[in-house]
Amino acid sequence: MRKIFVAGNWKMNKTIAEASDLIAKMLPELEKFDDVDFAVAPSYLAIPAVAGMCKGTRMQVGAQNLFWEESGAYTGEVSPPMVAEVCGFVIVGHSERRTYFGETDETVNHRLKAGLAAGLDVIVCVGETLEENEAGQTEAVVTRQVTQGLAGITEEQAAHITIAYEPVWAIGTGRTATPEDANNVHKNYIRPLLIQQFGEKRANAMRIQYGGSIKPNNAAELFAMSDIDGGLVGGASLKADSFVEIIKAASLVTIVEETSQEG
Repeated sequence: MRKIFVAGNWKMNKTIAEASDLIAKMLPELEKFDDVDFAVAPSYLAIPAVAGMCKGTRMQVGAQNLFWEESGAYTGEVSPPMVAEVCGFVIVGHSERRTYFGETDETVNHRLKAGLAAGLDVIVCVGETLEENEAGQTEAVVTRQVTQGLAGITEEQAAHITIAYEPVWAIGTGRTATPEDANNVHKNYIRPLLIQQFGEKRANAMRIQYGGSIKPNNAAELFAMSDIDGGLVGGASLKADSFVEIIKAASLVTIVEETSQEG
């Protein structure tokens, strides 16, 4: 039975005080859902405060990025050991990092390997732009990003990796890929690549999240798809009530699937 994984990416939002207030509102409600894995990725400065509040709870705390060197003259960067000291996971390759900060498939691969070496779980983001989507290049782009981003990764390491498919054209725009279209990318493009590299058993156990404008009103429909194993949530994770509603939707889908299997 799959366990849905929902992670909130807070991006460059929330001061330390605001982040602490938000997590304080979320935790009492989220602890009710033991059939869903959930996490948040605050800004670097807010991570220690949030991680401290989440200690002993089921809430996982992660970072939004890391650099691949352990130390050195890299002003403004944060190393894998620094992240691992307070976090359990890290996000790499987010579309905004690719768009605004020159992230490439090669640097995503460097960050992924560095994160894994530091003992972190890693969410690897892939996805096409609007222009690429309209040109029918979704499969080619996703194939390149998965293949090059995961180059040199072993089956054992893959157990600590989650893939997040985030069509760039659906992030922060209010537009969302239909559940069927998103599932098609997960099932027919991404999953086969994982099977090819890691074998069927490992690939089928890996979770592929959807990350394009997930909201309370579309979460259940998305999570009900066969190969959408969770969500990387942006704006809707910045309000306690909406993030809780998304977790609730994931829980209800899990209950329905369990009931169906038992029947």
